[in-house]
Amino acid sequence: MRWYLQALKKYAVFGGRARRREYWIFEWGNTLILIALVVIGRLADPKHAGLLPSLFIVAMIIPSFASLVRRLHDTNRSGWWLLATLVPVIGQLIILSLIVTDSQPGANRYGPNPKRQPTTQAAGSPEMGYLAPPIDGR
Repeated sequence: MRWYLQALKKYAVFGGRARRREYWIFEWGNTLILIALVVIGRLADPKHAGLLPSLFIVAMIIPSFASLVRRLHDTNRSGWWLLATLVPVIGQLIILSLIVTDSQPGANRYGPNPKRQPTTQAAGSPEMGYLAPPIDGR
């Protein structure tokens, strides 16, 4: 939920970088919400079942594109790569291969690596992870 809200807070932010996790959780969250809206719409009023999903899709166009552009930035590619989707099938496969690629290590022209940003921790709590120093000082 945190990753979905984090992407949603960057509603129209096309700059910076987005990790794979942020991008995919946002897209899967949108898909689940869309399915729920379709079911609710069909149960509530079958004649106007497409109204809620249509409104949701329109509301999510900008954040979805922004998230995709930030994801491309994370692989050190410009958002202009989205034009590849104009080529049927091949373009979509190219974009898919780019968004499943791991982040470029270190900083790039779009900003620092979001995987390496410091996390906020409670005062006095030791860092956890394989790169953290041992707790006992060895």
